Amino acid sequence: MPMPLKLSLKPGEKFVLNGAVVQNGDRRTTLVLQNKASVLREKDIMQADEATSPARRIYFPVMMMYLDEAGIETYYDEFARRMTEFMGVIRNPTIQSICVQVSRHVLAREQYKALMLCRKLIDYEDERLGNVPSGIQTGGATG
Repeated sequence: MPMPLKLSLKPGEKFVLNGAVVQNGDRRTTLVLQNKASVLREKDIMQADEATSPARRIYFPVMMMYLDEAGIETYYDEFARRMTEFMGVIRNPTIQSICVQVSRHVLAREQYKALMLCRKLIDYEDERLGNVPSGIQTGGATG
């Protein structure tokens, strides 16, 4: 039996639970999910128009696979295409290793783990390109 997931929510914080957008009320609260569910906090949700860089174009289909299991094959094709492009230009061995780990998690249908590693790709990309982060918040950012 999986361990329960404990979510501590700020007032007004939104999250997606099995595809439904849920918003916390006006007080801080804690929810405990007793069984497996697809949960993504507002800060981890990327809109399609925010997938504006190679690493973000990897993150987006992984996020969609996590949130929409029925459409997993469509999103997988996009993920595979974007990951292949990204790995074709990356020379940093640490980042290449993260790409391989992301792919392994996706193949094992562990999309949440893949998403958390994708954040490292976005951080790396932002650092290399000097980008001001947009879309999801990464690293130590708080929202």
